[in-house]
Amino acid sequence: MELENKSKHDDLTRIIIGCCFEVHNTLGPGFLEKIYVNALKIKLQQKGLTFEAEKEFIVEFEKTVIGKFRCDLLVENKVIVELKSVTGYQPKLFQNQLISYLRASKVKTGLLINFGNTSCEVKRLSV
Repeated sequence: MELENKSKHDDLTRIIIGCCFEVHNTLGPGFLEKIYVNALKIKLQQKGLTFEAEKEFIVEFEKTVIGKFRCDLLVENKVIVELKSVTGYQPKLFQNQLISYLRASKVKTGLLINFGNTSCEVKRLSV
């Protein structure tokens, strides 16, 4: 059963990544993140996927709420998608941020997508 769930997550991330490449191939680099988020939302809808933009999560420390964060997209309540539009090298900070989001939200899988370079860059992270 666990292997079946992993396969479904892999299929879902493949679909999301495919949508990201379609967006990048059409728009290219150079726009602000919001442009890519809006284009990706259209592609996800076309694929019949449910998502929530700017989904807010609560952060707890020692059973006390200490703050909140918003992820760019939560797809099918299973994958957090964080979009960036950065030219050149992506700072490790972006990966650390996504890992923190995954841990705080209890979501197991995340995609870090950078639209800022000539080719779309994808990192799949799991906790």
